[in-house]
Amino acid sequence: MGKADFLSPKAIANRIKSKGLQKLRWYCQMCQKQCRDENGFKCHCMSESHQRQLLLASEDPNKFMDYFSDEFKSDFLELLRRRFGTKRVHNNIVYNEYISDREHVHMNSTQWETLTDFTKWLGREGFCKVDETPKGWYVQYIDRDPETIRRQEEQARKKKQELDDEERSAKFIEEQVRRGRDSKETDETPVYTELKRESEEEKVAFNLSASSCVAGPSKSSSALGASALKAAASSSSSSSSSTKRKDMPSGSDSRSEKKKKSALEEIIEMEEKKKKKQDAVRTDYWLQPNIVVKVVTKRLGEKYYKKKALVTEVKDKYGAVVKMVDSGDKLKLDQTHVETVIPAPGKRVLILNGPYRDTEAVLEGIDVKNFTATLTLDSGQQKGKRVDIAYEDFSKLA
Repeated sequence: MGKADFLSPKAIANRIKSKGLQKLRWYCQMCQKQCRDENGFKCHCMSESHQRQLLLASEDPNKFMDYFSDEFKSDFLELLRRRFGTKRVHNNIVYNEYISDREHVHMNSTQWETLTDFTKWLGREGFCKVDETPKGWYVQYIDRDPETIRRQEEQARKKKQELDDEERSAKFIEEQVRRGRDSKETDETPVYTELKRESEEEKVAFNLSASSCVAGPSKSSSALGASALKAAASSSSSSSSSTKRKDMPSGSDSRSEKKKKSALEEIIEMEEKKKKKQDAVRTDYWLQPNIVVKVVTKRLGEKYYKKKALVTEVKDKYGAVVKMVDSGDKLKLDQTHVETVIPAPGKRVLILNGPYRDTEAVLEGIDVKNFTATLTLDSGQQKGKRVDIAYEDFSKLA
């Protein structure tokens, strides 16, 4: 029977089958031929070309095995270096990528029987760092390229230089601090001298604007005395105005106080005080009778999930008996199993937490960005006041 035509279904099927990867046990590395089944491999082994290759390999079998082993090792390490670099990766992942090439050297023609043996050999020879885990063997390529080693040494040198500069600057700062502390201690050390008068007729005058005492002739002392009298007169004239103001700080002190706090800081401080005040009146329970809530727990099944209910009774502050709006069923739920309901604008709501707790109000608008709503109080002493309340602090009234 003649050979099938090139465009015949059989020839097309054979070409499609030959494109993909076949089983490793039906591959002949010496002849570099892949057989599709056991019968084809058996026929190939009995062929004349295969027998000639076996005769060549029998002359020096170690030569061929070493050649195939070296090719397998080189291609495997090249893929590991180029694809994964120095990352730690599972050896089977690398091997699967390696055998995706149809022309690769098969492991059954090398000196290693299994991938585990090959991985251990890489660790012993120093090509990779290998470690065994419950998930299998992992490999990490050791890059011994001279350019890479030079780059790593350069980075280590730069890092050491940066550390040396930081240490040098830290020592310099410590030295400056020590010198400043020593000089300050020497400057602040007081020197006490004995007050002596050489003659009884000589007057001793004190300069009120200076810290040291001055002893001199009568002319200078009289001038100092006159300045002291002027200062005393000015102080007495200002004493009447100072009595009117009770403990008022000076202009410089008030200016320094103003400089200490900016307008933004004062606003932040006021907001913090306001928040603390609101937190002081907040409680960790919020359920109230006659409000509408939504069931958010899935433990009760899809029948009640995301359905609305009416709170008929509150149990121990944190629990409630609710009546389902759709079915009329009564359930006992915790407050963690429900959430508040936000009605349409213009509807009445009840504030459940915060300084306006238990106050009825009318919903005016919703701020989606800040998760708050604008309410107009409809009861209490502050009726008519507009306030901003968070979503979780109010709910629809029944």
